[in-house]
Amino acid sequence: MKLPELIIGDLKARKPIIQGGMGIGVSLHKLASAVANAGGIGVISAAQVGFKEPDFLKNNFEANVRALKKEIQLARELAPNGVLGVNLMVATNNYNDFVKASVEAGIDLIISGAGLPLDLPKLVAGSNVKIAPIVSSGKAASLICKTWDKKYNRIPDLVIVEGPKAGGHLGFHKEHIEDTSYAIDGIVVDVINAVKPFSEKYNKHIPVVAAGGIFDGHDIARIMNLGADGVQMGTRFVATFECDADEKYKQAYIDAKKEDIQIVTSPVGMPGRALTNKFIKKVYSTPDKVRCYYNCLKPCDPKTAPYCISTALINAVEGNLDEGLIFCGSNVYRIDKIISVKDLIEELVTQAEEKYKEV
Repeated sequence: MKLPELIIGDLKARKPIIQGGMGIGVSLHKLASAVANAGGIGVISAAQVGFKEPDFLKNNFEANVRALKKEIQLARELAPNGVLGVNLMVATNNYNDFVKASVEAGIDLIISGAGLPLDLPKLVAGSNVKIAPIVSSGKAASLICKTWDKKYNRIPDLVIVEGPKAGGHLGFHKEHIEDTSYAIDGIVVDVINAVKPFSEKYNKHIPVVAAGGIFDGHDIARIMNLGADGVQMGTRFVATFECDADEKYKQAYIDAKKEDIQIVTSPVGMPGRALTNKFIKKVYSTPDKVRCYYNCLKPCDPKTAPYCISTALINAVEGNLDEGLIFCGSNVYRIDKIISVKDLIEELVTQAEEKYKEV
């Protein structure tokens, strides 16, 4: 059966696939615009997006705001008719300013996790920008809906449910990551049920999109057959020609084996999934004194951090893998080639339509 479009208010994506925002610099305008042109929703990561700006170290905040607006503009020029989003972490210092910059630049959708975006409706008031929290439980989805309803007379335009098999930072305790009771299938049903009363109150459908460990079209069909409106995928889009990361970064995904994947502790105190490399082995055996250049994340304390996550992620995306942190999803080892975004989305949709049944 043909997959439905993903409709978010007056936005319409022909394919119900959102490309996950991946920072630092993994998903910028090239990847996001390619996904948007292929019918999905392309997402720019705002995390330290200005790392290529000449004054990045000296004027970090200004460089990031300038670069964020530039990336949105470039993506829009390349995909004038596509749906484009920005991923913004609530834990980011100057979060409000980055939301404002995204709105001013004309973004369609703001996706926000790494914390509860309880005041996001206020920050986009007066605009037509759609807002989507990332949650890891029905409880979190309900709390956000209740807060937005009470304070702003508004509900989410979209909710993204991220399970423990995702790449990068994970919104779960370390002991829950491999616990099957926290599998995405169960969580997505809980979230669908949690937002239902608010959909009914406002007489407006709240699309629910599942993320974390979604690898192929059969995964997409399985999740959507549970009632999800679509999926968000990150890892598969790294292994594309259009991905903004260095070719060495992409090759690390191609070369990855299952045993290379490990759970690390981020300087912000959250578990994260990454590939084992020289950097990981070194930093946890003989951590260096951290020098903070960026003051980028609220929970990060340079006095106790084992490494600077911004420096590590920038090194990786630029191809300096021995000094870099390579975030990845749980199925990275299944990737064996680099293909175009267009071909990837066509492959995913064809596979999904073999097993999809309208709920």
